[in-house]
Amino acid sequence: MGCRIYLVRHGETEWNTTMRYQGHTDIPLSDKGRLQAKLLAGRLAGQKFAGFFASDLKRAHETAQIISSLHGMEINTLPDLRELNFGLWEGLSVKEINKAFPEESKRFWEKPLFVRIPGGETLHEMANRAVAAVKKIVERHSGDNIVIVTHGGVIRSLVGTVLGMDLNKHWRLRLDNACLNIIDFPDWENGILMLFNDCSHLSGAPDCLPGTAGR
Repeated sequence: MGCRIYLVRHGETEWNTTMRYQGHTDIPLSDKGRLQAKLLAGRLAGQKFAGFFASDLKRAHETAQIISSLHGMEINTLPDLRELNFGLWEGLSVKEINKAFPEESKRFWEKPLFVRIPGGETLHEMANRAVAAVKKIVERHSGDNIVIVTHGGVIRSLVGTVLGMDLNKHWRLRLDNACLNIIDFPDWENGILMLFNDCSHLSGAPDCLPGTAGR
């Protein structure tokens, strides 16, 4: 039997609301983000999971804690599941980045895979570390359901890898805060995307529905 991954993007933060790039900056969930996580926890309450994994950044780890609290399970934290390190761009909006780093931002928006963000990392480096971490989880949990709570860039990289996409186009995959994605892995090389960017658990609380959230 294969492994089924329940892949969750963390709940909303204040920086998501103001469209500021977070990267490795350790921003906690907002009150809205915590409520989003609770609604997702309710949706997953009836499922049986063999493990919970999360990025070690507060926004992902706290989301995982809220979900796992209904299952009485500990969370395995993995730094390799962190968002892309945006270096000197962290805390800035797209408009501010374009103004302060015009040449670098132009190259990054066109082909982000191998463009190093000032003080940060390339998308290729992030994708390699994050996908490798998920691969280890999948290979160790044959026949299990696993929850992984992480970040938009990580999920896009994993989904894009599974689908054989050019990761330079990863930004075309919309991912809202507290969304649920499911990938079945009969084996690592044949992953099947079963569900993508599902936010139906938020529909009962209109104030929790996503807007256009930043990274």
